Parts: sequence; structure tokens; C-alpha cells
Amino acid sequence: MANSGMDPEIFDQFIDQLKRYVRERLIPAEEDVIANDRIPEDLIDEMREMGLFGLTMPEEYGGSGMNVPQYVETIRVLSYALPAYRSITSINLGMVCSALKHSGTAEQKAEWLPRLAAGEIACFGLTEPGSGSDSAAMATTARKDGNGYVLNGSKRYITNSPHAKLGLIMARTSQENLPKNAHVSAFLVPMDAPGISVGKPDKKMGQSGSHIADIYLDDVKLPGDALLGGEEGKGFATAMQSLDNGRLSVAAASAGYAQRILDTAMRYANERKAFGEPIANFQLIQAMLADSKAEIYAAECMIRDASAKADRGKAIIEAASAKMFASEMCNRVANRCVQIHGGAGYLAEYEAERFYRDSRIYTIYEGTTQILQLVIAKNMLRDFAAGVTA
Repeated sequence: MANSGMDPEIFDQFIDQLKRYVRERLIPAEEDVIANDRIPEDLIDEMREMGLFGLTMPEEYGGSGMNVPQYVETIRVLSYALPAYRSITSINLGMVCSALKHSGTAEQKAEWLPRLAAGEIACFGLTEPGSGSDSAAMATTARKDGNGYVLNGSKRYITNSPHAKLGLIMARTSQENLPKNAHVSAFLVPMDAPGISVGKPDKKMGQSGSHIADIYLDDVKLPGDALLGGEEGKGFATAMQSLDNGRLSVAAASAGYAQRILDTAMRYANERKAFGEPIANFQLIQAMLADSKAEIYAAECMIRDASAKADRGKAIIEAASAKMFASEMCNRVANRCVQIHGGAGYLAEYEAERFYRDSRIYTIYEGTTQILQLVIAKNMLRDFAAGVTA
């Protein structure tokens, strides 16, 4: 059953306000964010006041109570600006909130959802130096210790880990690889717990102002109520369920940024003259602009459909398809933007070069294109065997 979400009229007003905020505050601040590789604290405070960290939290916990289509549309609008702005909010809103809402105990929701809604930053610890999509290779362990657990191991490429107050950490509660990944459990870990350390933020190809780093867990003692949902063996299922929302967020980010990239390419094509006229008059330039517009439109339609389905229940194939298409599309649009700029597109002086670098990660995180192809095909074959038709 679909979630009614925020009142549609109030939501429309919020989106209008957000569009203005993106253009009047966030885009003008991009140069400063890139130069210092960080979002200024006053901007983060403004984003907290606007409720951008609590969009998906239920209203009783201090959030906006948005449904999936509203949340995803908000991400699309926010993502017209530098990716760092989405990145700082996205883990709260997507994977961690989804995991708490669907799998958390009443006590866990009461403790963490209000804090996340107020803007305490979360991170999501699944990937390791030797495992990402391959949960059988997960090396982080959670050993029973009286009523609690002791965690040991490390996590790699964890978004927002340098700033996070809460980590949703996946760890093995069984040394054997069990069916349906039941050897993996999820833990709510305060990031200031003794035994936790965070490495230096990694230098990245793009996405200035957003930070990823390794997390190290050395005999981290947790009480029993840190186990998400109070049940072992559900962690990987929780992570995968949360990934539907995460994938839709990346799809929306790809579509939002692609529109910014296309707008920039369109402006340059109208300003740049060759042979006595704007290059926008040349048909091969127009073909690149038209292909970009059609692909953005296709991605937006996929995202709307997948979000509506996700709001009513599972949308594994649809969310994976939307993320796969939108992320690849954004890379194609960024590539065309560089091409339309010609030699200028290769210079850091112009935004086209930065867009090209920023877009590249979208086909990698929240499931690479290749993993998503396997996810889509596996679920298609499972549906076929069960006699399920489209």
C-alpha cells in the first residue's frame, strides 16, 4: 500500500522553495566548496533548518514524512547543484532511515530517527577492502560477549564517515556462509564508541566537498540493543532492501545533474560562435543536445515509475533499471557537454570538465552497472520460473 506522504500542496511549495535555494544559495557557493573541499558549516546549518536531513523520517520523529516519490523528486531538484549537497544528506534519508523504519525496534527508532532528522550525520558500512557486493567475503565480525557484541574489522569507501555520529555497520555473526546471507547482521554503532577510528578522507576523481574514508573497528563493545531489529542474520536483507531507496536516490541525482550539465552545454552552444554564427545552429551540435534531452526525459519517467512502485512495496528490478540507465545517461550527457565545449571542455576553467569527473561515480556506487545487470537478470529469471508476467 502506498504511503500518502507529505500534503501535495505543501510539497509543491517546498519544491519551489528548494529550487530557489539551489539557485540562489547552493550554486553560488560551489566555487568555495570546491576550493576548500568542504561544505561551509553555515550552509549545512541552513540545510538542517530546511529539514533536508529529515525528509523521509516519520513526522512523529521530527521528519517531514515524505513518501518515496516525494523524497526522490526532492533529491532530483537538490542534485541540480554540486553533488556534495546531496551526498551529505543522502545516507540519512535513504539507506539508514529506510533500515530503521523497516527493521528497527521501537526503542531504536525513538533514539535515532529524531537525531537523524535534526541533522546528525549517518554513514552506512557495507563495503570492505575485500568485499562489496560479495557478502560471503565479508571479514568484519561481531562476536557475542555476554548480552552484547564485540566488533572487529574495517570498512572501505564509506561516504560521510569523517562527519558521522551514527554508523549502520554490517558484520558477520556467523563464521559460516549461511543461505540468504544469514551470516550478516546490522548494528547501530555510535561513531564515538571506543575502538572506532576513521582514516583520512580519500582523494577522489571528482565530487569535491563530499568525503569518503575507511572505518576501523578494534574490539568495539556494543550493547545487545545495538543489533538492528534485535535479530541476527537480517543485516544483508536490510542492506539490500535499503539499497532500493539508495539506488533511486542515485538515479535522481544523475537525472538532476544531467539537466544542469545540459543547461550548461546549451548556454555555451548559444554563446560560442564559429563560422560567424552560434554553434547551436549546427545540426551535429543539435543532435547531441537532442539526444541528451530525450535521455534525461526517459530517465525521469523511469524514476517516477520506479519510485511509485517502491512506495507500494518492492521494486528491485525497477530501481536497479532506473539507477543503471540514469547513471549511464548522466555520463553520456557529461561526455557530450565536454565535446560541445571542444578544447575548452578539457580545461578546468570551464564547468564541463568538472561535470565529467563528478558524473563518473554514478555508475559505480549503490551497485555498479555490471552488478545491476546481474540483479535485473536474476530477478527476471526468478519471476519467469515462478510464472510471474510483467
